[in-house]
Amino acid sequence: MVTVGRRKFIVGGVGGLAGLIFGAGELVEHGVLPGKLKLDRLLGDCSVPEPRLTFDRPGRVLSGSFHSRARGRTVGYTLAYPPGHGPGNRLPLVLYLHANGGSHASGLGGVTLARALAARQDGRALPPMAAMAVDGGDLYWNPHPGDDPQAMLVDEVIPRCRRLGLGVARGSIGVVGISMGGYGALLLVEKHPRLIAAAAAISPAVWTSYAQARAANAAAFASAADFRRDDVITHASALAGTPLRIASGNDDPFHPGVVALTKVLPRSAIVELTAGCHDTSFFASQQHQSLEFLGSHLRA
Repeated sequence: MVTVGRRKFIVGGVGGLAGLIFGAGELVEHGVLPGKLKLDRLLGDCSVPEPRLTFDRPGRVLSGSFHSRARGRTVGYTLAYPPGHGPGNRLPLVLYLHANGGSHASGLGGVTLARALAARQDGRALPPMAAMAVDGGDLYWNPHPGDDPQAMLVDEVIPRCRRLGLGVARGSIGVVGISMGGYGALLLVEKHPRLIAAAAAISPAVWTSYAQARAANAAAFASAADFRRDDVITHASALAGTPLRIASGNDDPFHPGVVALTKVLPRSAIVELTAGCHDTSFFASQQHQSLEFLGSHLRA
């Protein structure tokens, strides 16, 4: 590990089996470096070791749907409790923001939300916390005309969870996201720093310009003005004071954007730049560490 100031850059090794692409619809559909990804896999650059985990019996899971006024449609949700917990328990809350092409049922890092919460590493269980996933669409978790997933999270999802006793205490709400969801997690903190107590972004889909974003995914931002408003690099100063963990593979096509972001992050941010690509193997290698990080910062 090489430390620059208080910001930590962790260099990881190579090993394990490469996973299949998940949540990278914007890369495949729009042809962002497909040949490079195939070459990286052949060379073994996409193979990363996953932590050795054991699993307790998962807690209760509630799934359903509700009409979101902010998104103008019915959305599905999955609410997972940690082992030994269920409805009626007062717990910290983690919002999980899915990747492009995903949904509330996608799971986190190749496992269900409930199983992710039930994982142990070296015998250590995660701090008890509930996890909520909801359909955010494929518009990058930022406001579009007639579809505002950020407002859905803040004005609809969090109040629903609080009525169940989740995320009620000050400093008890965290957010984790993968790819598009990683970008959305950063954006949520920037827009609502007093609401979100800690955030983790795995392989965040970050671009450095509107032209770059539009070339890869024309639907990601409604306009150049919207990109400027919701550019997490430009507004990174809003992340100051919020515990933050970001992980990106060195062979991830979004890696240059993540590197640009790290240069303007608060010095307290933890940034892991290590071997890996934009695929399930890397996501899975980071999900437990991300939950551990959030659990260490959320109040009960």
